[in-house]
Amino acid sequence: MKIYISADIEGITGVTHWDETMKSKGDYKEFAHQMTLEVKAACEGAIAAGADEIWVNDAHGSGRNIDHTVLPKNTRLIRGWSGHIFFMAQELDESFDAALFIGYHSAGGSDTNPLAHSMSTEIDYIKLNGEHATEFLVHAYIANYLKVPVVFVSGDLGLCDSVKGINSNIVTIPVKEGVGDSTVNIHPELALDLIKSGVQDSLKKNLYLCNICLPDEFLLEIKYKKHYDAYRKSFYPGAKQMGADVVEFKSNDYMDILRAMAFLL
Repeated sequence: MKIYISADIEGITGVTHWDETMKSKGDYKEFAHQMTLEVKAACEGAIAAGADEIWVNDAHGSGRNIDHTVLPKNTRLIRGWSGHIFFMAQELDESFDAALFIGYHSAGGSDTNPLAHSMSTEIDYIKLNGEHATEFLVHAYIANYLKVPVVFVSGDLGLCDSVKGINSNIVTIPVKEGVGDSTVNIHPELALDLIKSGVQDSLKKNLYLCNICLPDEFLLEIKYKKHYDAYRKSFYPGAKQMGADVVEFKSNDYMDILRAMAFLL
């Protein structure tokens, strides 16, 4: 069994402030270590379920957060950013049996994580077909476009609730809850135990119950923090400025949406 893991940091246990997510800050190291341990726990759960090949995408910030020496030997680690339109799902293809998302977080425009955002902190939100889009949804659509089910997600409670609303068969492990500018966290070691067992359970089920149906058409809406960014981005072919700080783009093909996002974000 071949497994793909995409890992972020804003949904990792304990992470509450932007300083804890940035390599240049003194608070960063302990939370990057916890990110590594939560990915390790997911790998161990996958191996217990029969995985013999695991690819891990270090998909936060610089893409250089995870300590590969801590992970099992059957892992390949994607570091840095290639520029591919799959963003946090780079190298994902039809050869994978399932995908897991670790450390994911609530969407921009929501109030369930003090670090809530979608793809970029330079925008207010992304909407797909009128709904605030999490980074989970953006990348789960990629996986399902490739017919790879996303079977497990860990992160904040707000994200996990939204995932359950999309497909209740996806196993979710909420490791914290955002309250205003604070977080309420489970113990870091408990998070590791729950992630390991949750991943193992998720991979022993009928994986295809976790499939997500892609819409027949897509309306992408991006609200920028600066009105002149919306003006500049509106020159992308097919994009339309819808007010001072909002740009829209429509397509029936999700790959067109991803190409637009690569320019518009």
